[in-house]
Amino acid sequence: MKNQKYEKLVDLVVFALLGVIMFVSKYMTEALPNIHFIGMLTMTYTITYRKKALIPIYVFVMLIGLFNGFGLWWIPYLYIWTILWAVTMLLPKKMSTKVAVPVYVIVCALHGLCYGTLYAPAQALMYGLDFKGMIAWIGAGLYFDILHGIGNFALGFLIIPLSNTLKKAHKTTNINN
Repeated sequence: MKNQKYEKLVDLVVFALLGVIMFVSKYMTEALPNIHFIGMLTMTYTITYRKKALIPIYVFVMLIGLFNGFGLWWIPYLYIWTILWAVTMLLPKKMSTKVAVPVYVIVCALHGLCYGTLYAPAQALMYGLDFKGMIAWIGAGLYFDILHGIGNFALGFLIIPLSNTLKKAHKTTNINN
């Protein structure tokens, strides 16, 4: 019983900290156009903690809303990172590093490249855009989505080393999956 309480407390602290890391990392890279660690961290947390990765992801989402306001722009945050989480969950758990590195890098890059397209349906609904308007909105942001994809591609190479580090830390704190 005592051990379960300890493990729950460790979960709470670790997942809150991981969410704060996502939040702080976003502001550390604010000067760079659409280049940030969020996609890479989402995949890293998912590979390490599986379903529980949703906790730090939504800590991050809530912190973004609390600090920037829960405006219409924030609504897509409720699903955009969950899509990357879900795609990562669908990937095989046991891939060799030789296979996993390019797969993770490509998935991370594609999420960045598709970010505007994933955001667009919410924009269209919120601002009354028809299909042509939504496509124009996607086209107008394509340059930034390309930068996002390139940034996610580069950062995707950190997924394996960071998830291995978190798995080692996970074992020392006895966090249950």
